[in-house]
Formats: sequence, C-alpha cells, structure tokens
Amino acid sequence: MSGEGGDELGDDMTTLVKRRRSGFVCWLLAFGILGHLAAGSVFAQSASDDGAEAPVTAEQAAAPGSGPAGPGERVRVGLYVNPPFVIKDGEGYSGMAYDLWAAVGSDLGVESDYVALPTIRDLIAATASGDVDVAVTNLTVTKRRAEQIDFTYPWYDAGLRIMIDDRAGGGFWALIEGLYDAGFIQFYAWIIFVILLATVALTVFDRRFDKDFPKRWREGIAESFYTVMSVATSGRMSRKNLFGWRGRIWSALWLVCGVAVLAFVTSSVTSVMTTIALTSQINNAGDLPGRLVGVRAGGTAEEYAIETGLTFEVYDDIDQAAEALVSGDVEAVIGDGPVLEYFAYSNHEDHLRVVGPIFQPEKYAFGISPASPLARPVTLELIGAFEIDQVEALRAQYFGDRPG
Repeated sequence: MSGEGGDELGDDMTTLVKRRRSGFVCWLLAFGILGHLAAGSVFAQSASDDGAEAPVTAEQAAAPGSGPAGPGERVRVGLYVNPPFVIKDGEGYSGMAYDLWAAVGSDLGVESDYVALPTIRDLIAATASGDVDVAVTNLTVTKRRAEQIDFTYPWYDAGLRIMIDDRAGGGFWALIEGLYDAGFIQFYAWIIFVILLATVALTVFDRRFDKDFPKRWREGIAESFYTVMSVATSGRMSRKNLFGWRGRIWSALWLVCGVAVLAFVTSSVTSVMTTIALTSQINNAGDLPGRLVGVRAGGTAEEYAIETGLTFEVYDDIDQAAEALVSGDVEAVIGDGPVLEYFAYSNHEDHLRVVGPIFQPEKYAFGISPASPLARPVTLELIGAFEIDQVEALRAQYFGDRPG
C-alpha cells in the first residue's frame, strides 16, 4: 500500500513538472514572436529615417508630377514677350527662347499649351504656384528665384546694360539753365543794359551833331540801336566820322568794346554747352546715381536698382520704358543687354543707344515648376542642343554672327 501510494505520488509530480515546462516554453515562444515583430518595426522605422523609399501606392503613382513627362503629354508653358527671346508674331510667337523650347519640347514628345504673362514677376509667380509647368523667356537665374522655382541648364550668357537717348542733355532750355547756374545770365543783363544806354546816348549825340540824322525819335532810336548791335555782334562800325581823328579814336574804342562783348558771349555759351555735354551724358553704371532710370517690373534690373539705391520708375515691358526715355520722363533704361541692343537696332529712328559694358553678368535658363518632373529631361535636351550647336544656330539667327 505504501509502495503503491509512493508510486502514484511520484507520477503526479512528474506530470506537474512536465506541464510547467510546457507552459514555460509557450511563454518563451510568445515573447520571442513579440520581440521579432518589435525589432522589425524598429528596423523599418530606421530604414525610413535613413532615406529608404516606402512602397508607392497606386494613388501616389497616378498623382501629377510623380513621373517624367511622357510622349503626347500636354505641358503648360508660360511666356513673357521680350524680343528677341520671345516675340509676338500675329497669332503666334517666335524668338530665340521660344524656338529653343519648341525644339526641346518636340524632342521630349510633349504638347505645349502657351499662355502669355504681362510681367516677369507674374511669370515667376505662376511657375512657382504650378499654374504653368515651364517659364519661357530670357529668365535670369538668381538665388531668390531658385528658392521659388527650379531652373534648367543655362542656355545664354548676358548681363545688364544701359540705354540712353542720344538727343538728351541738350536744347535751348538746358542751355539757359546752364548759363544761369554759371552766373552768365547776370552778365548778359548788364550787357543788355549797357547796349540800351549806348543806344539812347548815341541817338542824343547824333541828333545834335549830325544834320542828316533822322529827326523823329522813333527812327533815330532804331538807327542808333542798329549801329550799337553791329559793333557788339560783328565788331564793325557803319556810321560816318563827324570829328576827324578824334572820331576815329572813338570808333576804334567802340570796336574794341564790341569785340570784347562778342568774345565773352561766345566763350560763355561754348563753355556751358561743353559742360552740359560732359555732365549730362551717361556712359556707364557709375553715372547712374542721382539720375531717374526706368526698369522692367520684376526683372533683375529692378533688383539692381533697389540694391544700389537708384531712383527708378517701373514699367511692364521694354516698349513702355523706351517711350518714357524718349519723352524725357527718365534719363536712362537699365535692362538685359541683348534686349536693349535689339530694341535700339529695331527702333533706330528714336535715336536710342546702348552704352557702357555689361556691369552685372547673368545667365538665362528655363524655369520649371517645383511640381513638374521636367527639370532633368529638359536639362538633358538642352545639353544635347549645345553639343550639336543648335543653341548657337538660334543665337546667330536672332543676333547675327559673332564678330571676328
């Protein structure tokens, strides 16, 4: 009895130990599975933080701008008319920038829907907001703009220059103002007073000693005034000698005074005109401070005028700025060198001239909306266009062959 009871007790203990061991193993397996899942989650998070790409959903793949533009895709192209880069040609457009984009777009196989913007500022804003995919004009690459939009490979080197009116700085009133500022007007007033006084004195003198002199005061004054002005302006004496050798000496003194007056007036006018020509002419950027200049709205010339503290007026395009220059509302126009040169050449009847060297070098490129995938494909096509001299051919077409 006691032996059988001991055997049964031993069997119960063995069964209990086995059950506890099985429970312990199950708990180990559960903790192992949970640990594996936690480690996988941490690894995935770490991979995401290190820049690993997450799987792309079907909705993300179909979103606009998620992939490169394909053949036949329609692209919204913003234009800013600025000859010779973009020229309004009837119902269509032409120009170096327009033709270059047309070639690039054709190589990419995309269809372009064009929309013209009134100012450079509007073109950049539309590109930044995604209203247009590509900005086509002579768009200068700057840091401020690069913070808003993407740029392609630059396709033209240029810079800012100055356009002036060759006829500016002269004229009658400019001469009068110069004579007044120099103090010559006061001397001229004294000369006129002396001439009038001499006219009256000569009239009284001749009425008394010359029996052939007109008796009426009106005719006598006119005759004496003519005599005095002849001496003052030509140095010649046309009256007869009434007193022999004394009269000759008197006449000689009159001639000396006349020559002196004539020399003084001539030299003073000449010096003032020379001063006006030297001081009013604008030859380079150093002559711009203190002058009122015209710039295009939103262009790099406006940025330059603000940074350098120039006094300026803003215009939407080159035509308005040039009109203000011709009418005298501004003294010079600052703008892109190629644009100013083309305008002055095309409107030679306005006597406009581009002066001075480039004082702020620039590079032109196409602007691309940040939401568009076109920046890299367009850049590759532009590099290819350079390799086959397509860009140089367009430059020569609109600007002529390079000198030398």
